[in-house]
Order: sequence, then structure tokens, then C-alpha cells
Amino acid sequence: MPTVSIGRDRLFQALGRTYTEEEFEDLCFKFGIELDDVTTEKAIIRKEKHLDEEEASEDEEVIYKIEVPANRYDLLCLEGLAQALRIFNGLDPIPSYSVASIGKESMLKMHVKSETSKIRPYVVCAVLRGVTFDEARYNSFIDLQDRLHQNICRRRTLVAIGTHDLDTIEGPFTYEALPPKEINFVPLKQTKNFRADELMEYYKSDMKLKKFLHIIETSPVFPVIYDCNRTVLSLPPIINGAHSAISLKTKNVFIECTATDLTKANIVLNTMVTMFSVYCQKKFEVEPVEVIYPDRQSYICPDLSFYQMVVPLSYITAIVGVSLPAHEVAGLLNKMQLHVENSVLEENQTKFTISVPPTRSDILHPCDVAEDVAIAYGYNEIPKIKLPSLKPQSLNQFSELIRAEIGMVGYTEVLTWILCSYKENFTMLNRKDDNSTAAINGNPRTADFEVVRTSLLPGILKTVGHNKDHPKPIKIFEVGDIVLLDEKKDVGASNRRHLAALYCGATSGFELIHGLVDRIMEVTGTPFVSPGDKSGYYIQSSDEPEFLTGRQASIIYKGNQIGTFGIVHPQVLDNFDIPDPCSFVEVNIESF
Repeated sequence: MPTVSIGRDRLFQALGRTYTEEEFEDLCFKFGIELDDVTTEKAIIRKEKHLDEEEASEDEEVIYKIEVPANRYDLLCLEGLAQALRIFNGLDPIPSYSVASIGKESMLKMHVKSETSKIRPYVVCAVLRGVTFDEARYNSFIDLQDRLHQNICRRRTLVAIGTHDLDTIEGPFTYEALPPKEINFVPLKQTKNFRADELMEYYKSDMKLKKFLHIIETSPVFPVIYDCNRTVLSLPPIINGAHSAISLKTKNVFIECTATDLTKANIVLNTMVTMFSVYCQKKFEVEPVEVIYPDRQSYICPDLSFYQMVVPLSYITAIVGVSLPAHEVAGLLNKMQLHVENSVLEENQTKFTISVPPTRSDILHPCDVAEDVAIAYGYNEIPKIKLPSLKPQSLNQFSELIRAEIGMVGYTEVLTWILCSYKENFTMLNRKDDNSTAAINGNPRTADFEVVRTSLLPGILKTVGHNKDHPKPIKIFEVGDIVLLDEKKDVGASNRRHLAALYCGATSGFELIHGLVDRIMEVTGTPFVSPGDKSGYYIQSSDEPEFLTGRQASIIYKGNQIGTFGIVHPQVLDNFDIPDPCSFVEVNIESF
């Protein structure tokens, strides 16, 4: 999720009070965001330059790094974050954004040429009048553009934002697509005039801008925006012109967004104007611009109207899991900037008509409304219940009980890959492939994932081999699935749940593994019986190639072999680069 860096003191000033770090962390949690880090600007610079850490001095500004949801574009700047938190705390009402009421004849116009369809076909525009910038507001304005470019704009491939000092340019404007050699202008932060193709070469050495060049550099035409005097405003999505650059003295800001995705362009434009219209002479008012396309169709943007959604109360409470009255749900929605127009009783159920503001482009479905109710109510306040439909499988319940028992004996659980190499599954275990046991991948990406394991032994031995310097003894276990070919199944194979445990130390620990087998049988209520008796379990000599001859046994349960244990063969240990003796047991626990 995106992380927004904001000065603590400015944030607290905007919120109207100061918080301790713990109090602010708690507020963030309640609102559904997270205080990720507390640092200073100098500390960030030192970290970027890999310099030694120094103690922060009292005059250094404290920076809060706040993690926000990726689809909450209104929280990517201090203005939007402070506004959202003030509404959440009940300090401010939901803002009412409006488009200035001016006639079409007085409206600024953007004419789109047909050639733009070859590269970036859409453009949307708006004007912020009477803006008052100071250094902090100006920096926040620029930072919001950068964060939008990284987020919803997908590094300018979908949308590119251009901001201009309207007093230095003159409408009507034209959005064109021309051959690079026909475009000449002085780019931002430069004094020299460049041709567009020359500019592409020049910016290949620029660390910030070179990553955007690929978007248009191979195109026969480049998008460009002119004013009525043929002054270049911008070469989207690369750079703005120096002539119309905004500054602290700028009072009227012209914003244009060129795009390959019109929906995202409108979201980006709405975010920019709603966040900074708070600094306009007429608060929350934005001046519209008419965009005229080659087919003579025209659109007035931005569209700051609230759109309405009807959501039943029963739907919200069912998702949240708490029975809430209608007036309380309405209050919770207001805290999240969703205004409840009215609630009516239809077919014996209450339905809300909810007005979604232009800042909340993340509200797409009634489930988003229910999520906001849950956030405002508080996730910690929702009682934990076990849904009747969620009945755990008996095998999984039994696996958890077995895990707990083995853990209490002093073994540490490991989790290994269910895929392994062909060599690890057979050759390194002294086993031969009978072509009727293992499910083999037809086209593996790497040699490490060629076969679906037929035993937990390869993963356990690899774990020990990679941790052979760990203090001895090593006592580990795993409860997991293996896969065996099975003609009775429609997919040709079946899963089996196995338990495996290994002891590795100065001695083999065979008696400890034998004791573990007895403990497993004891907790499962299986008695030890004489050979041939099918009422319990017994052990008998076995001859598995992965174990030492004469130091291994099969586990017979109700007449069927369900597992084997013994001292691992020295050759197998050497294959896995294990210098110490080991004993191992593996049991099919589905048998129980």
C-alpha cells in the first residue's frame, strides 16, 4: 500500500489538536490506516545516502509515514488526510464541492485534434481560481501529483498531469499530436529551447524522467498542448513547458490530464481539484473547462456531482455481522464521508439512499459501503463468531491435535515445499522409481520442482542440511500432504496426510524416535498388540533403502502398514550433506 510522508506538526495543526504517538496510532487504526514509521527529513536523507545514524535534534521536523489503502487517492496528501480524519472525528461536515456557474461562452475551451487518437486520445481539464499557496501547500500540491503518477496513473502510462499558471497563458487551448521535429519549446527547469526528439535524447541521462520516455519515444507523433499563441504548455507525459510553470505567486491554476483511460483521468482530475479547492478564494468551487473533440462532441469537466447508491440495511448488517439500527448506520456512514440522503421502508426492509462524493472513487459496490460501516464501527468491536457453514474437516482437526502433541514433546515444526527435484525424491534416498508412484511435472520451471513429493523425508533432510551448524540435537517434525498416483481418482492421483519427525544429534536417537511412535499411538488410543492382531498396532522388521539395515521397522496398524521408522542410511545423509547421525519416522495419519 502507498506510504505518505507528512510533517507531524502541520498535520496536528490541521487536525486542530496534538496527539501522543500512541493516540495518533490508535486514531489511524480506527480509521483503517496505519502509522508505519516516525522519522525526520534529515534521517530520511541520511538513510538514502547510506550515512551513519545520528540522534535527531529538537529543531528537526518530525515526519509521520502513514500507510493508506491503495484505492483511497484522497488520502495521498495532507489536505485529504486531515479532512477525512476531521470528518471521522465529527469536527467537520462533509464538504459540498461545486462547479462554478458560468456560461459556455465564458468558459475556457480545450480543442482536441484527431491525431491524438494515435497516442493519447483523452484530455480533461479544470481551473482553480484565487488559490493561495505557501511553501508547504505548494510542496503538497507537487507531491500529490507525484503520488498519483505512481499510483492510479501507473507511472504516467494511463494518465499524466500537467499544472500551469493560467495568468501566463491564454485560451482557447489545443491538444495535438505532431511529429517530434515540429515541436519546439523550453522545458521546465531549462533555459534552452529543445526540439522534442532532441529532448528525448537529453532526458535519457535524467534519473527521474528517463523512466517515462518509453511511453511515447517510438511513436511517429508526440502529444502536445498549445495555448492560442502557440505557446507549449506541456509535452505529456514527459515534461511541462517552462513558460507556464507554477510558483508560490501563482493565483490561478490550469490543470490538464491527458490519458489513455478516460475514467482514470476523471478520477485523477477530481482528486487534484477537490483536495486543493480548499485554498481557493471560493472554497470548494472549481471552474469548469469545455473539452471539444474532433467529432464536435463537447464535454464539460470536472464532474463533481455526487452519485447515488441504494443499499439495504439488512445487507450492511449481514456483512458487518452486527445488528445496528438505521440511525446509527447513517451516523457511521457520515463519519466516512458518505451522506445518507434518506432511509425508506420497502418490502419490510430499510433501504438507504447514499450520496457518494467525488473524493470517494473507491466506492463501487454496496460491499464498499458495508466495509466503511465496519471501519467506522470498529473492527475490534465486532464480536467474533464461528460461522455455522465453516465446519473444519475432521482430518484437519486431527492434524492440529497431532501437531500440538508433537510440539509438547519438544519438536519444532517445519513447513517444506510439496514439490521437489526428481533426484531428491528417488536417487538421493537410495530409492528407485517404479513409474507408478510419483506424479511428475511435465514442464517444470526449475529442477527443484520436478516431482510432487511421495514422502516428507526429502524436505526434512534438506532442512537439516541447510541448518547443520545449528546447536544439536535438532528435533523437527512436519505434518503435510504427499501425493501418490491413484487410478481410482479422476485426476489420476490422490493426497495423503503424513506426519514425519527427525532427530539429529551426536547419537542417532533411534530410541527417542521409537518413543515418539509409542506416544503417537498412546494419544490416539491405539494399543500395542501381538503381531497378527488387528485390534491395535505392532512393529516388525522392514527393508527400506533409505534406512540402515537392521535398524528400521514398519508400523502395522489394524493389519496395514502405515509407516516406517529407523536410522537414516549414512549414504542418504551424505547426499544431503548432513554430518551427524539421524533417526526418522513417517506415518500416514489418515489411517487414524
